[in-house]
Amino acid sequence: MKILDIIPDNINERLIEQVAHCLDMGGIVIYPTDTVYALGCDAMNNQAIERICSIKEMKSAKTNLSIICADISEVAQYAKFDNQQFKLMKTHLPGPFTFIFPALSKLPKAFKGRRTVGIRIPDNKIALAIVRALGRPILTTSVQGDDEDYRCEPGLIAETYASQADIVIDGGRGGLIPSTIIDCTGTEPEVIRQGRGSFAF
Repeated sequence: MKILDIIPDNINERLIEQVAHCLDMGGIVIYPTDTVYALGCDAMNNQAIERICSIKEMKSAKTNLSIICADISEVAQYAKFDNQQFKLMKTHLPGPFTFIFPALSKLPKAFKGRRTVGIRIPDNKIALAIVRALGRPILTTSVQGDDEDYRCEPGLIAETYASQADIVIDGGRGGLIPSTIIDCTGTEPEVIRQGRGSFAF
């Protein structure tokens, strides 16, 4: 495992390219978002997704999977949404929200039993730089830890996932409050988890 120090306000593009290459080769990366630290992989790599599902014990086909996209135009390749939902995303993203939409067929086999996909565009320069360098979305799921520090401190997170992740990005101490989840698969958007983001429509 490698630990890479990346400063959000002065991003080292060489290090970002190293992370993107790792993802492109099927690797698992831990990185900061605008909410918590997260495990990620190439969202188009089915084997890598299965690795993360195994790490997080997400074996049920009903477990939601979420991806980070670079922008809303990229979201349109992987999720189905209407004009009203487009406006909701435009208002709230980038930000600490996960929008759940019907998944499109471009997503790999790991998504097939789920029918939906969570969409994230975090307000975090490191996460978005990784997605842009990779050229496609990354799967995202929050890290787990025995206590607060093991979820927030990159060095301690690296200890926890030493045998499971290939790279840990140290972007400073992370947060504890996850994203607010908005289910957009019904007639009206519904907050199904209140997190860091304050949602209004």
